[in-house]
Amino acid sequence: MMKLFLLWTFGIIMMAAGVNHIVQPYFYKTFIPKWMPILTVNYIVGVVEFAIGLALFFPAFRHLAALALLLMMIAFLPFHTIDVFKEHPAIGSKTLAYIRLPIQFVLIWWAWYLYQ
Repeated sequence: MMKLFLLWTFGIIMMAAGVNHIVQPYFYKTFIPKWMPILTVNYIVGVVEFAIGLALFFPAFRHLAALALLLMMIAFLPFHTIDVFKEHPAIGSKTLAYIRLPIQFVLIWWAWYLYQ
């Protein structure tokens, strides 16, 4: 029952994040390296996040979606790690950057748990 709750919760979070990337792309501009096109990256990430979140709801796609989620959370880890060491973190403040980094490890564990 707990795994199903965590599955649905992460699915909803991912779908909401995906929509937010598309509706408010410039909100994420400080997280995206300057050499990458902001709108293109946001739209791609938004669609992928939404698709992963939606796929978590369907048993036929759940295992693959959880793997994609795990890989995505791992891929985002360097961005949050680098943010901690920036003079002006993308997330807003040093305190928020220090709080956000361990949360990423929780999200990685959560995705791994759903993948199992």
